[in-house]
Amino acid sequence: MPVHTNGNLSSLPLWEFVLDGFRGSVETQALLFAVFLALYVVTVLGNLTMIVVTTLDTCLHSPMYFFLRNLSFLDLCYSSVIAPNAIVNFFSSKVISFAGCATQLFFFSLLVTTEGLLLAIMAYDRFMAICSPLRYPATMCPATCARLVLGTYCGGCLNSIVQTSLTFQLPFCSNNHIDHFFCDVPPLLQLACANTAVNEVIMFGLCGVIIVSTTLVILVSYGYITVTILRMSSGLGRHKIFSTCGSHLTAVSLFYGTVFVMYAQPGAVESMEQGKVVSVFYTLVIPMLNPLIYSLRNKDVKDALRRLGQRLTAM
Repeated sequence: MPVHTNGNLSSLPLWEFVLDGFRGSVETQALLFAVFLALYVVTVLGNLTMIVVTTLDTCLHSPMYFFLRNLSFLDLCYSSVIAPNAIVNFFSSKVISFAGCATQLFFFSLLVTTEGLLLAIMAYDRFMAICSPLRYPATMCPATCARLVLGTYCGGCLNSIVQTSLTFQLPFCSNNHIDHFFCDVPPLLQLACANTAVNEVIMFGLCGVIIVSTTLVILVSYGYITVTILRMSSGLGRHKIFSTCGSHLTAVSLFYGTVFVMYAQPGAVESMEQGKVVSVFYTLVIPMLNPLIYSLRNKDVKDALRRLGQRLTAM
């Protein structure tokens, strides 16, 4: 429970926060409501389609599509942690309980961190498939893939526990208005009356370690992949690999670029208006784009979608 010692407070109970969200007129709020709703609906439909297709089509029962299915699940979950509440808040009181805020931050941090780790695992999977094709079936067996995915969730859970516990043990003594459309660490730190330097250092440190380590895995993996591709004599083989790896690199660039802007630079905490725009991008736009990126640039997924469509029309 937050402790308030400042007299300049809202009349709301002390165990509640107000998500200020985006400022603007009623028309602006209505437009933002429509944009958020459209992005979320496309996100849900796109990721559910990817999950269904990679589950039902036996041609896509490989490690790469197992990881892609988990990526779609993460995108679906972490956008659902944020978007429904944000959509409702455009025309409601925008109040969120202390427990609700802590819960939202915990699951958001868990899922976003897990996705970052999973993208690194997907790069390693492509490295093994392209650079060590003979060892690939044994190395990336179903049990290993399951353990790798479980490991990403454990890493996400550990980071989330640290971030959430450190943030919500602070005394909140200014006002209870969060200058954001969801509960996140930077805007919450602005409400604390205690010194938040330790929290900021830990946040930047953890995000820095996660981003640097996963980026190294991705860069090293794709460095070896590039060398292997350049040694290939088959133009068709090169095109297929470039198509698959290009999709993953696009998803990685979008995700890590926005996360770095928001959490891994010292000025992020002070720039909430910029943070809101960046947050929309990685909470709604990227989860919406990922299924499109992987389906439009991947012949196997397009063929699977065609087969699924033919099966549905034949019913």
